[in-house]
Amino acid sequence: MRKPRVRRPNKYAGWQIFRDHDGDWRCYHRKTREKIDCRRFEPYTLAFDMELHRINELRNEKEAKPGTLGMLIKKYRESVRFRAELAPRTRADYQKCFDYLQAIDDTPLDRFRPPFIAKIRDKALEKRKFRFANYVRSVLSVIFDWGIEYGFTKDNPAAKVRPARRPKALPDANRPWTDAERETVLAALPPHMLLPVALMMFYALDPQDALELPRMAITQAGLDTRRNKTGQPIYLPLFEPVAEAIARAPKHDALTLCANSRGQPWTYNGFSTNWSRLKGKLEAEGLIQPGLTLKGLRHTVATILAEMGKDHGTIALVLGHATEAMAKHYSRRANMTTRTTSAVADFEAELNKRKTKVVKSGV
Repeated sequence: MRKPRVRRPNKYAGWQIFRDHDGDWRCYHRKTREKIDCRRFEPYTLAFDMELHRINELRNEKEAKPGTLGMLIKKYRESVRFRAELAPRTRADYQKCFDYLQAIDDTPLDRFRPPFIAKIRDKALEKRKFRFANYVRSVLSVIFDWGIEYGFTKDNPAAKVRPARRPKALPDANRPWTDAERETVLAALPPHMLLPVALMMFYALDPQDALELPRMAITQAGLDTRRNKTGQPIYLPLFEPVAEAIARAPKHDALTLCANSRGQPWTYNGFSTNWSRLKGKLEAEGLIQPGLTLKGLRHTVATILAEMGKDHGTIALVLGHATEAMAKHYSRRANMTTRTTSAVADFEAELNKRKTKVVKSGV
């Protein structure tokens, strides 16, 4: 029997979004006629969706009860920590957790003890699987920590709850690309996609950072920018693969270094759609293995640097990590490979010695 189709809420419902006769975007709320500044928030981008969500929330939001989770989330979302210190992508990810937790908004904060947090984690694991369950736990820990700092909470019960265990059958997320996969993808990319991927592949930029990179961030001297997620500065010299990609990129007038086939700045969703199509085609032809992600290119750079013997501090500088711990996490496969390669080489030498002894003894 065919399952009934589930209708998902339209996040643009109630809004009129169009281009005027000059080709400029216009957006206003049908009932209130409230406008959105489309020069600042280009329609259908992540920043636009976040602004639209913010306005919708202000319009529909009920007054949160004092001393409840809903109050804590509301105060946190109004804080400078959330509005100014987090990247748009991170705010969007946090909002998904807040939306999930909306059903328990009225729960008093004093009910939040480690066993209760563990039940929330387990419920999310059952409904939305491993990664989302752990993200909900992490976001709860963030807002309770913030609550301690500003006097809304007394402790952080989420910090005492372990993350859900990773399923053994789950493949590695954002695995490093092989050398063959990198060359195959580079050869298959259309001209307008080559430069963004080159910035991710050779400078280890986050996809969003690569797409939003302003022209002035790259000169003959190299790359001078900051990572959006951590705010860490990134200074890297210009070298041949990136310089070649810049030279081959189609000319355009966009303020960003990279532009789509229409000469406009890429949106994250637009680039992801084009990448998914190309990846699916290459997978179907057997030219690449499943599991390639754009985020995996950061792991690729870290792995290669680790295999070259670079220390974690240097890798953290290249990747724009705030701590060496993340650099160690990103390069863990290289560390394992180096150690196992050495161990197997020693094992082979030992087997050869034993074989020689057997031949000499005539046994």
